[in-house]
Amino acid sequence: MAAVNPWLILSVAIALEIAGTVCLKLADGFSHIVPSVLTFLFYGLAFVSLILAIKRVDISVAYAIWSGVGTAAIAVIGMTFLGEPFSWHRVFWVAVIVVGVVGLQLGGPARA
Repeated sequence: MAAVNPWLILSVAIALEIAGTVCLKLADGFSHIVPSVLTFLFYGLAFVSLILAIKRVDISVAYAIWSGVGTAAIAVIGMTFLGEPFSWHRVFWVAVIVVGVVGLQLGGPARA
């Protein structure tokens, strides 16, 4: 059986982390049971996926991508769907996060 691409696993980790964070917001201080349970489920699976990804991707790169892309995505989701205020100032800083993650990836060789 061929090994699963670690970048695919990292992408799954990012998607699960984003889902967990959205559920955290929807849980409203853990007052809603379904999103509360899903928060723990998604975060747990996100960490498992991240652990599998860093077996073949440098942790500095994997974690920067995981946290940076997750942060940028949650900022966009918050402004688009969760009623958080939109501003070009916020968009600019989200873009800076994305540029930083891309720069880290392009900055040196990765193991995968």
